[in-house]
Amino acid sequence: MMKMQWERTRSSSRARWRCSVVTGLLVVGLGMTFASAAEWRAGIARAVITPEKAVWLAGYGSKRVPDGKLHDLWMKALALEDHAGQRVVLITSDFQGVPKGMSDRVFARLKKEQGIERTQVMFTFSHNHCGPRLGNDLVDYYPVEAEQVALVEEYTTHMVDRCVSMVGQALARLEPAALGLGQGKATFAVNRRNNPEAQVPALLAAGKPLKGPVDHTVPVLTVTRPDGKLAAVLFGYACHPTTLSFLTWCGDYPGFAQLALERSHPGTVAMFVNTCGGDQNPLPRRSVELCESYGNRLAVAVEKVLKQPLKPVSAGIHTAFEYTSLPYLEVVSREKLLGLLQDRNAIRARWAARMLSRLDKNGTFPKTYPYPIHAWRLGNEMLMIGMGAESVVDYALRFKREFGPGTWVCGYADDMIAYIPSRRVWEEGGYEGGSYLYEYGRPAFRWSGDIEDQISGVVHRLVKQVRP
Repeated sequence: MMKMQWERTRSSSRARWRCSVVTGLLVVGLGMTFASAAEWRAGIARAVITPEKAVWLAGYGSKRVPDGKLHDLWMKALALEDHAGQRVVLITSDFQGVPKGMSDRVFARLKKEQGIERTQVMFTFSHNHCGPRLGNDLVDYYPVEAEQVALVEEYTTHMVDRCVSMVGQALARLEPAALGLGQGKATFAVNRRNNPEAQVPALLAAGKPLKGPVDHTVPVLTVTRPDGKLAAVLFGYACHPTTLSFLTWCGDYPGFAQLALERSHPGTVAMFVNTCGGDQNPLPRRSVELCESYGNRLAVAVEKVLKQPLKPVSAGIHTAFEYTSLPYLEVVSREKLLGLLQDRNAIRARWAARMLSRLDKNGTFPKTYPYPIHAWRLGNEMLMIGMGAESVVDYALRFKREFGPGTWVCGYADDMIAYIPSRRVWEEGGYEGGSYLYEYGRPAFRWSGDIEDQISGVVHRLVKQVRP
């Protein structure tokens, strides 16, 4: 088969490119060798999602009215198509949490309007706490005000429309491309369960090691056109975007990282995924200077990867998807709810009232929750596992160990359900593993202790389907 080869030449101080027809592999810029661009097609689109009205900021368990913006918030889409016409679409966003009620609407419309099946699309969110509320995500965090309820519903519907339109644009822009895979490192994420925030600056200053598992890897996937232009760079990191807690629209450290990369590579779209940062924080934090510093450090880690030889990703898309029913340890009783109606914790009191209303309407609570899990194989080099909600770092460390190099484990995909503890975290308890499911609107306080085994079993089954 005839292949297009792009060779780098020098003219004065500027790098130029010339094309010749050859067979086999070829070499392009950014230090990457990759297979013929004819084997892949990629389309990229993005949309501003900064609210134009006073939708409250999401997270932190309180009413937060926006007072302006530091920079715009974004939603982005990367569509890939292999030589056989198989497609996938990855959506990234600066949202704090996309609820099932919103993402299901997106998935249904993409199937109807674009023929994209559920297994082919993954909707990720950075978990940025300086982004807007959506639908019923963390609904009991906020006091009920009729005007705000209407604004959130209006904005959420608008975002469904905008997301579907954006994906359509990405699919319409499919053009020849090559994919390259690499990995960097950034060290600002700290296991917040094992290192009290107030103590971290002193520990770092003294050069003392911090405790607890972390995942400091920065996986990178590049999309390069046949002329050598970097069209998109997808990168990940396992850490909460909670450097900031003010009232201003901002993408936190992932937003700053994407802006820095796009400044350095004009015309390139930078995309971020949170790779299981449920128990990780950027520490120290709580200043814009620190936030921008972390974003720049992450961008530098990506830049170092771009300067090294990247592993070419061969053609081929294989996808598998499954909902697994995660069991609650015990659903809450009417008697327990009645006793919490006057609870001093406002979130718990609002939750109890809402749960009682649901119970009156439905007569019972479900004993499980449908948990989404993806497995995508791109070529023979990259395996992407997508997990719903706030999965802790143990999942990424485990699955990368079990499935080997080229494995990405993305939390915060499809549905902002709750924290997803490993068995270790569940046994330790605390915020991520203890009795806090009520904050997420679940009809229980805790998951069953065996959910890691259940999730792992499904992941292994899906991976076997895409990588026999």
